[in-house]
Amino acid sequence: MSDASSIGGAAHTANGKPTTGRFWPLALASIGVVFGDIGTSPLYAFKESIHHINAERAGVLLRDDVLGVISLMLWSLIIVVTLKYVLLLLRLDNRGEGGTLSLTALLQRTIGRRTPLLFIVALIAAGMFFGDALLTPAMSVLSAIEGMTVIPELKGRVEGFIVPGALVLLTCLFLIQKKGTSVVGKLFGPVCLVWFLTLAALGLYHIAQDGMAILAAISPHYAVSFLLTHSVLGFVVLGSVFLCVTGAEALYADMGHFGRKPIAAMWTWLVLPSLALNYLGQGAMVLAHPETTENPFFMMAPDFLQIPLVILATLATVVASQAVITGAYSLTQQAVQLGLLPRLRIVNTSASEHGQIYMPQINWMLLAGVVILVLTFRSSSALASAYGVSVIGTMITSSILIFIAARRVWKKGIWLSALIVFPFLLVESVFLASNMLKLPSGGYVPLLIAGFLMLLMWTWVRGTRILLARTRKDLTVQDVFKGLEVNPPHTVKGTAVFLTA
Repeated sequence: MSDASSIGGAAHTANGKPTTGRFWPLALASIGVVFGDIGTSPLYAFKESIHHINAERAGVLLRDDVLGVISLMLWSLIIVVTLKYVLLLLRLDNRGEGGTLSLTALLQRTIGRRTPLLFIVALIAAGMFFGDALLTPAMSVLSAIEGMTVIPELKGRVEGFIVPGALVLLTCLFLIQKKGTSVVGKLFGPVCLVWFLTLAALGLYHIAQDGMAILAAISPHYAVSFLLTHSVLGFVVLGSVFLCVTGAEALYADMGHFGRKPIAAMWTWLVLPSLALNYLGQGAMVLAHPETTENPFFMMAPDFLQIPLVILATLATVVASQAVITGAYSLTQQAVQLGLLPRLRIVNTSASEHGQIYMPQINWMLLAGVVILVLTFRSSSALASAYGVSVIGTMITSSILIFIAARRVWKKGIWLSALIVFPFLLVESVFLASNMLKLPSGGYVPLLIAGFLMLLMWTWVRGTRILLARTRKDLTVQDVFKGLEVNPPHTVKGTAVFLTA
């Protein structure tokens, strides 16, 4: 157990780079911890997007509609995840640690003080991330278990078991957290590897089987055309398209656990190609078989493989929950180190990897929150209305921090810094506006969670400052010396030599 006192990097990394001989074990473990959240988006992102179109068009889905939605998803993955998170943010580590609060600490150290802007951004980032950390496990696990309803033999017989089954799985997941990230990663890494290979295989099968025409969606022309043609409907669909990039923040938040290079390599060579192929495959199948729009992901598998796919998807969504749980531990530790939260119990779960931690209080609070959300919303479609609002808030705060880092850390001019950040802020602002439409139907939930946590952190910081000011006012130097006379410190004979780097 350790109490955090200063922002420090993971022992296994040097500026985000894994030490020799650790790359592949860390890369495999990162698949199961970092990419679980974004890796399960194919379960619901495309389905929710085309449901809006079906509702508006009375079930009529046009070729350009499907190409437009798939194109929006592919380019969202490229712009938001690849360019922003992998190429930019993963290079802004704070002694090996990632996450918006760690970046805030880096900027504080570079500037030499905590500015009001950095303080506000830190509060928003932390609050929004915790809102996401509660919604992701509930959303992911429910969407996977609901896959049983597309199996003909089980349809109409399993609906009553969806919520209890989700609660059992989520409880088991939180119970094994004390074993540590390394153990969890070893358990989940192979599962997630099989999951991504399955995503790619299903996508390739339907691209080849149902027509190569879907590959036209790679052109951004269809994304832009869809938005210009559909105006209001396109704006609404964007709120669901955004679901394909939820989980991207885990790439940065979990960098301290695995290092920059393993995360970047797995995204580039495994995760991104698998997601892209699966979305393209879903689009090709829906174009060839419009009746599959009810739940396109699970209908990609032949009948005899649907039950194994449901089982694999359920395991993968448990992994998805792990991504944000691990990120929540890292973020809380950084909040404690920045003085935004009181000291909490931090358990180091690895003798060799300093960044791998477990926080019991946070673990059980997350479990309680997730259980309440599952019992309240009871389906992934209902949760989809609340999902995404807190994620986009976190993304916008990180873009603001990139601008400050470009000016202060990379020493770029104001115009070049603005040019670096502008494309991301533009895309994320559009996503934010579209997600605001979700507020009446549940989008207020993560905002309430984030607001409560921001108030809690602000109260702690403000209260600590007031207490410190009063202590300094009431306690004089003479009082300190008198206290030392009454209770002198314990000393040992001899001379002590302290080595510092």
